[in-house]
Amino acid sequence: MAKAENYARRESAEANRIEFGRDVLGDLAAAETREWLATNGIGGFASGTIGGLPTRRYHGLLVASLKPPLGRTLLVSHFEESVEYDGRKFELSTCRWKSGAVSPEGYRNIESFFLDGTIPVWTFACDDALIEKRIWMRQGENTTYVSYKLVRGSGPIRIEIKAMVNYRDYHSSTHAGDWQMRIERAERGVRIVAFDGAVPFYLLSATADAELAHEWYRDFDLAAERDRGLDDHEDHLHAATFRAILNAKKTVTIAASTDAEAELDGTEAHRERKAHEELLIERFEGRNQLEGDGAPAWIRQLVLAADQFVAQRPLSDEPDGQTILAGYHWFGDWGRDTMISLPGITLTTCRHEIAERILRTFARFVDGGMLPNVFPDARQAPEYNTVDAGLWYFEAVRQYVAATHDLELLRELYPVLVDMVDAHLRGTRYQIHADPEDGLLYAGEAGVQLTWMDAKVGDRVVTPRIGKPVEINALWLNAVSTMTEFARLLGRPTAGHACLVKRARKGFSRFWNEATQCCFDVLDGPNGNDASIRPNQILAVSLPESALSSEQQKAVVDTCGRHLLTSHGLRSLSPVDPQYLGRYGGGPSERDGAYHQGTVWAWLLGPFALAHLRVYNDPGQAAGFLEPIANHLRVHGVGSISEILDGDAPFTPRGCVAQAWSVAEVLRAWTAVAAARRTTLSFAKGCNA
Repeated sequence: MAKAENYARRESAEANRIEFGRDVLGDLAAAETREWLATNGIGGFASGTIGGLPTRRYHGLLVASLKPPLGRTLLVSHFEESVEYDGRKFELSTCRWKSGAVSPEGYRNIESFFLDGTIPVWTFACDDALIEKRIWMRQGENTTYVSYKLVRGSGPIRIEIKAMVNYRDYHSSTHAGDWQMRIERAERGVRIVAFDGAVPFYLLSATADAELAHEWYRDFDLAAERDRGLDDHEDHLHAATFRAILNAKKTVTIAASTDAEAELDGTEAHRERKAHEELLIERFEGRNQLEGDGAPAWIRQLVLAADQFVAQRPLSDEPDGQTILAGYHWFGDWGRDTMISLPGITLTTCRHEIAERILRTFARFVDGGMLPNVFPDARQAPEYNTVDAGLWYFEAVRQYVAATHDLELLRELYPVLVDMVDAHLRGTRYQIHADPEDGLLYAGEAGVQLTWMDAKVGDRVVTPRIGKPVEINALWLNAVSTMTEFARLLGRPTAGHACLVKRARKGFSRFWNEATQCCFDVLDGPNGNDASIRPNQILAVSLPESALSSEQQKAVVDTCGRHLLTSHGLRSLSPVDPQYLGRYGGGPSERDGAYHQGTVWAWLLGPFALAHLRVYNDPGQAAGFLEPIANHLRVHGVGSISEILDGDAPFTPRGCVAQAWSVAEVLRAWTAVAAARRTTLSFAKGCNA
């Protein structure tokens, strides 16, 4: 019976998988805007377009994390593959050059593309032969596997694979000049040393023969970087050529790795990856008590996407430390993003041990009552220019304790949390302090951006929000309310925190703007109160503790729905505002200027759905706000959720192709809505019994 159920489940998964045919793959303009991602759990990744051509400086087969989770370095760019079959040559790879020419044009031979879990799979049609290509990474290693399999054919196929390598920071681009790398034979392949002191890396295969090379291919076009106003071409080195015979009994696998002893059995490495992903789904569905067919296919895909953001952050005294990377391709771990993402990435997916490690890891970086905003790639000190990261830490701990009842960790963290509250009462960096007049949290000074709306163009902070921002005070009220409950659980005095809750609730009433029937965005700013209609107020409804009346909560949800809601997130500013910008594009300054002035943020869709559920108690309607994300998984970052989208229709996705808090908050909201729906159905059945 179990085998039959598993077989039926696999058939269902295949029927609902993300897949493209020649209608998309044969249109290079469409294919190059859809990107795949593979990760290794230590900060490294592989990524590219489903059309096969690199378009970003961040695309590559091996972007290794040399100092986990950062130190990310492009080592292997791509493979240029061709096959010979029955006397004819077929290209599998695609490249576009600075001149605009496309050569080779392997995309014309792609029959299909689909995601097998997170593994990108291409099939190439070469006359009556069908070749399958897969790419994945090994957990915990800077190792990428590329496998080729003859699925169908009337005879053997000769395959030739030219490996293009590099060695640069993943934010930069290479213009090689006369750069000479050291390329030498290694057992089962080649060893490459880019320069003295560089980490050696390897191209290895148990089934293909390697021939050394050293030839720079210059001026690969990077169209996505040109759209971002950045350097739009670069060079890569042809370091080796692998050749093999493909037949029905043989899979050829190439491993690109920093490990000379990397596993070369592609079948075993693939089995490990599949087992890892199957376990993720099992844990998620078991935790959420999903029976029958379980979660819909798009939610299962998001469970796998969530895993891509989890990475190691080893410390000297805690080698198992972990973190959450904010987004791919260019973000590291940010305090704010990590804390917002933690519940959806780890607790919703029943990976409590990861949540525990992250909370412990970040507790070590609390300073002046604050968590770091960002951990730099290099070994500089963390930056603390954020008012909300520490406040989101309270909510992450609250959700962890609610999910696990782990009072041991709570006892360990409690003194840290008490000190964080005390620091905000005393006052800390950037004038962050609780105002004794109204109990609200004030933050900000000229030239510094402290909230999540943190864009800065030169010396100009686009949305400074100096004063008392609405979501900061919703988080502050939630934090002191959470501390009251924590004190009760641990048998500690509660009166002090309860007094803070009472004062913050009373002070929060000042946010209500009767004229607009929603909340002011900021109180007591340099120019008075800011009545801009922004999505920050939705947190005053979606967080557990709310100071708004039920009527006010409903009005906030309705206002956000009318002005800000789109299919894939909330706009950062109402379109009726004269400062609204409906398109995110151009160079860095233009993009930063639009970042929070109308651009849609996908992560806010989760809080909106939860707020709507709270005030309307209609799980069906709340679910309806989330379901369009299923279609979004087919564009931009295939199988994941984008960071941002244009504020104007058709809401073109922009920014990072895969963003942690976007995935986390949609996943968290869906599980909460699904639980509410099950409760409603169970109650209805009980009434009808």
